[in-house]
Amino acid sequence: MAPVPSLASTVQQRLADALSAALPEAGSADPLLRRSDRADFQANGILALAKKLGGNPRELAAQVAASVPAGGVLREVEVSGPGFLNITVADRAITETLSARAADDRLGVPLADGAGTTVIDYAQPNVAKEMHVGHLRSAVIGDAMVRILEFTGEKVVRRHHIGDWGTQFGMLTQFLIEHPHELDHEDEAAVSGEEAMSNLDRLYKASRALFDSDPEFKERARRRVVDLQSGDERTLALWQRFVDESKIYFYSVFDKLDMEIHDSDVVGESGYNHMLDETCRILEESGVAVRSEGALCVFFDDVKGPDGKPVPLIVRKSDGGYGYAATDLSAIRDRVRHLGADSLIYVVDARQSLHFKMVFETARRAGWLNDRVKAVQLAFGTVLGKDGKPFKTREGETVRLVDLLDEAIERASTVVREKARDLSEEEIAERGAQVGIGAVKYADLSTSAGRDYKFDLDQMVSLNGDTSVYLQYAYARIQSILRKAGDAKPQAHEEIGLTPSERALGLHVDRFGEAVAEAASGYEPHKLAAYLYQLASLYTTFYSECPVLKADTPARVENRLFLCDLTARTLQQGMALLGIRTPARL
Repeated sequence: MAPVPSLASTVQQRLADALSAALPEAGSADPLLRRSDRADFQANGILALAKKLGGNPRELAAQVAASVPAGGVLREVEVSGPGFLNITVADRAITETLSARAADDRLGVPLADGAGTTVIDYAQPNVAKEMHVGHLRSAVIGDAMVRILEFTGEKVVRRHHIGDWGTQFGMLTQFLIEHPHELDHEDEAAVSGEEAMSNLDRLYKASRALFDSDPEFKERARRRVVDLQSGDERTLALWQRFVDESKIYFYSVFDKLDMEIHDSDVVGESGYNHMLDETCRILEESGVAVRSEGALCVFFDDVKGPDGKPVPLIVRKSDGGYGYAATDLSAIRDRVRHLGADSLIYVVDARQSLHFKMVFETARRAGWLNDRVKAVQLAFGTVLGKDGKPFKTREGETVRLVDLLDEAIERASTVVREKARDLSEEEIAERGAQVGIGAVKYADLSTSAGRDYKFDLDQMVSLNGDTSVYLQYAYARIQSILRKAGDAKPQAHEEIGLTPSERALGLHVDRFGEAVAEAASGYEPHKLAAYLYQLASLYTTFYSECPVLKADTPARVENRLFLCDLTARTLQQGMALLGIRTPARL
């Protein structure tokens, strides 16, 4: 089905036509339409136009208003203030547009013009290390952006750039050679994430203690690093065991987060090892990188240290080892050349902004990024505790991500159990997980990514305020009404007039496509979250002011059921784009 034009776009076109008819000398002037609390829309483009044409803005506004055809979409166009136009849309136009949206599986939301290929780098845990609260935002924000961009028609390639390389693997593989059964399982077919992480944690601590206390083991571990980096088959096989064990754990955490992750999406640091030498050679031969004190470096005019001296991006160290920059630059080459990326998005902590600024500028100088291919860091802030300080346990340690998610599910299950009337224990557990994980995700996504936010579970699972639970209960309430409707079916009746709360709800439902497009183009999922919260709030007002099943006529019952149903579908689709479930019963 063809996309459904929003009422805003239709009004914009009607006003542009009226402007051209009333003031041909204005050319194709923009009416500058926006939402208004005085009417449905307000146009204030005539003020600038009057200045340009040397006319009286109120008189010009009156000419334009008189040129708007009577009837149809626009019910009223009136001049206001110094030359604004206040526009009210006809009730019939609202219902007709919503009816067209309801007939489409995509709710009439168009695919983006010129969709391309985007590679999103997000959810980057480290092999053989536990995921902690610091890993939460990259996973949640990245997953939402994947869903939003795919919905707009973009081809999205997921990349999980896991930390799977480095000197610590010399220590780990050497320990495993000397203690070969440390990663064995009693039942290979049923290894839990908790068991896998327990094995890795125990082995890491034991090998670290030996490394720090036994000089001979330390020397053997260092030689093992050389074997790993030179591609020794036995060492690589042991290294792979650590990667595989870690994936069992990673995937269990992502599953708890209700996120899909595939082996093919996981391309860690090691995946670019074969490119590092060539990347350095290209950068040096092209003059982008130069040797400085034995290291291969890229310098920037605007990046200086506290002493005023330039701080370079070190691509290869003086000892011949490669830093993160060489891997990140090789990844850009791979993503542009082999994956055909038009856009690269890195969902990475804001504290790494300088590193990525230098990496992107280096890639531009090398020609890998250009006017056709862009790279963006979707930088995110820190998760804080209730005290406004970085989130820690009472003992001052970093919070395990699994513990945090389990507590959210436990709190949410309590809320669900208190409200549940006809749910079994199994259903309460299922809903508790959906509500708890939804609460964690929404708290993150409803905050602008670049800002820090406080992790407050009491607030997150509250039924009141800007929370996912509030949205989920709005959806469940609508499903309850639809179940009780009996023979009455949701059906639009275009001849029926709308109350103020029906109009406000209908106009907001119509804005869904705009909210999705805004979230996609600016990589700002919080704008979609804000739209959905307002939608649930407007529905709550409608519900309290407009009896649905007890409306005064059968036609009005059907029309209000239609509004309920379309609101629920919009909530469900919007929440799905944020990676949040909408249970039909709560």
